[in-house]
This record gives sequence, C-alpha cells and structure tokens, in this order.
Amino acid sequence: MKRHKILILLLSSLIAFSSCEKDDPDGPVGADGYDNFYYAGFLPWNNTATASVLRTQTDLVKFPVQFHSSFVRDYDATATFTLVTTGIANPAVAGQDFNVVDKNGNTIQETNGLYSLSFPQAKAKVDTIYLKVLNNTVPGTRRIEINLVQNENSQYKVGIFTQAFKRFLEVR
Repeated sequence: MKRHKILILLLSSLIAFSSCEKDDPDGPVGADGYDNFYYAGFLPWNNTATASVLRTQTDLVKFPVQFHSSFVRDYDATATFTLVTTGIANPAVAGQDFNVVDKNGNTIQETNGLYSLSFPQAKAKVDTIYLKVLNNTVPGTRRIEINLVQNENSQYKVGIFTQAFKRFLEVR
C-alpha cells in the first residue's frame, strides 16, 4: 500500500510539472511598449573594473559591451558612451594619453562629448570599446572613467544597467 501511494505521488508530480509549456516559442517576446527598448552594459557585470596599463603598451585596451535585444530590426541601434574626469585628481586626457579607436586602431571622433557603438539591425551581441594608449611622457599615473549613457531617439531607446555602466582606464 505504501508503495502504491509513493508511485501515485510520483506520477502526480510528473504530470503536474510537465502538463503545460511556460514559454510560447512562436509568441511575442518582451512586454508591451518595450519593443524598441534595448539595454547595454559592460562585461564583466560590475562598475569597478579597471584596465591598468603601461603608457608604452601597444595593444589596444578592450572594454566589452553586451547589447541586450529580443528582436531584429531594419535599423541599427547605437549605444553611447562618454569620458568622465569629474573627481579624478590626475585625469588621463584624450588625444594626449589615449585615443578612442575602432578595432583597427583608427581614431574615432566624439560628437557633443559622446562616442557611439553601433549594433546592426539592433541584434543582441557583444561588441567592444577600444582605447589606444599614446605613450605620453608626462610622469605619474593618469586615470579616466568611461561611462555608458542612455541614448534615445524617435525609433528606439538604449538604456544602461546601473550595475554595469562604467569602467576605468589607468595609464601608468
């Protein structure tokens, strides 16, 4: 009798846990009103990572950025970032200590204090912000903060995660 109760309990549990599908693979993804809302955040997922490099380094400094999207669109979504020196005693200076560059080392120009990172067709992916150290001869350690910032236009909005929106570059 005890074996029958256990068997019935196990079969009931199996039926209960497998009776319905939680996700509809052909149905809508995301919440209503957020179809054109995306997020960007640095990897690894924190706000404390610092790339500490020698001023003589020739390899590009890399900061991976994850773009979160559930859709493929007919437009490219752009995450934006800025360089922050507020509260930094000895700030690194763009054009003197480092340049923001593409993956080939070509300098990228800012527009109104913002740099952009494009995600074709708004597809989810990981891309990279690249910085090139310029071997400035000014002595001492210099530092800069790189912050992802919200980008909004008439087609979409790219938000940021408060847990992963900033990185630091330290040039020694």
